[in-house]
Amino acid sequence: MLSPRQVVDYALQRRALLADVRAGRVGQEEVCDAGAYLLRAARFHGTTTANPCPVCRRDGLAQVSWVFGEGLRHASGSARSAADLEQLAAQVPEFTVHVVEVCTECRWNHLVRSYVLGTGRPRRGRRSAGG
Repeated sequence: MLSPRQVVDYALQRRALLADVRAGRVGQEEVCDAGAYLLRAARFHGTTTANPCPVCRRDGLAQVSWVFGEGLRHASGSARSAADLEQLAAQVPEFTVHVVEVCTECRWNHLVRSYVLGTGRPRRGRRSAGG
């Protein structure tokens, strides 16, 4: 069971951006700009939501969790499944998760929330040969 800390919800920012798109102040091409790497991550690591895309109204809206942190080493900056997050949270002292919603149809993408996971305990350092 995950216990997120320092949760930041970007729902108000998302609503304001979508209002600007609908009012014509922001072009759809400016918000539907997901790159190939993000689209691939949505297909293979994302969790499909029950909600349609807020821009094109089609099904296929996915949420992708990206992890960042020094303790993750080579895994930092990668997309991870829910099972991976649980495993990392049990092993790594602290890392940040950014949840991005992505439409694989029109390429809409937006940061939904971010939070911190981890054991909260520092890793025990390795002893060096010199003492």
